[in-house]
Amino acid sequence: MLEISGLRLDQDGFVLEGDLRLAAGRRVAVIGPSGAGKSTLLDVIAGFRKPDAGRVSWHGRELADEPPQARPVSMLFQDQNLFPHLTVQRNLGLALRPDGGRLDPAQQGRVDEALRRMGLDDMGDRRPGTLSGGQQARCALARVLLQARPILLLDEPFAALGPALRRAMLTEVETVAADTGALVLMVSHDPEDARVFSEETIFIDAGRVHAPVATQTLFAEPPDALRDYLGTGAG
Repeated sequence: MLEISGLRLDQDGFVLEGDLRLAAGRRVAVIGPSGAGKSTLLDVIAGFRKPDAGRVSWHGRELADEPPQARPVSMLFQDQNLFPHLTVQRNLGLALRPDGGRLDPAQQGRVDEALRRMGLDDMGDRRPGTLSGGQQARCALARVLLQARPILLLDEPFAALGPALRRAMLTEVETVAADTGALVLMVSHDPEDARVFSEETIFIDAGRVHAPVATQTLFAEPPDALRDYLGTGAG
């Protein structure tokens, strides 16, 4: 269980507040207007921002004072966060050896299997800049698969992809989450992504993190603030 209680973060006049309880293995969308605090919430969970007040814990383990690398969290960013000067193999290897050291045979086998699973078998020696957008997204997802951490945060990593490819990547994420039992939080500006992917949805408006609601219920009976965000007749 991921628990966030009494959260308050005040940064340059922007205040993020809320309380959350999210069970392991759930797929959760995070939606709301631009600037509402969606990415900030993920940054708090990942440890990139420290709240002024409140607790963040995973199965009772307090995370608030732990650095990002020590947390049980993987994060996919919109730019995929791949190192352009490294090959695909080396980028994936960093999931197992963050110091960039040489992989042992067992670790190399895991990298090879991750590449195979993502359909990148013959691209290990290429650099990210030579890959298509979809291939880069698969490479970044393969690295997350290797990290095998129980919380996966997606900050619109597939936003630049076309609708069909974005749906395909969300299906891949769903498969990875099912295999690993990871809790997935996905920021999206597209309500359809939430409808297709998530079991629960968190709505954030003007820094207020609302409690998660079953996705179909939320869109069938949206509160006024969400109705305004979706637009008339969009619910």
